[in-house]
Amino acid sequence: MPAYKAPLKDINFVLNEVLELQAHYEQMGCAQEASPDMVDAIIKESAKFAENVLAPLNQSADLQGCVLKDGKVITPNGFKEAYQQYIEGGWQGLSHPVEYGGQGLGAG
Repeated sequence: MPAYKAPLKDINFVLNEVLELQAHYEQMGCAQEASPDMVDAIIKESAKFAENVLAPLNQSADLQGCVLKDGKVITPNGFKEAYQQYIEGGWQGLSHPVEYGGQGLGAG
């Protein structure tokens, strides 16, 4: 099975050249929190998560699928653990306001 490799060059091109992300954050007043170095670090870490945690689950997910049993959804092997890593990594809070425990990087 081929390994997934996040297209970092393409992602950075879209964020910086097409969407002009830093200008967007300046307009929102959070350019300091969302510095180019910070955004780059987030993109690189999310790529690692996608490559090392999520992508390896693709085949088992295709084979096992989700099952509805007694009103509960049972996910394929590894999904519960991957979601726990997602939460522990703080990924769910990137766009949420800082006052609620997020990182304040939302689209204001």
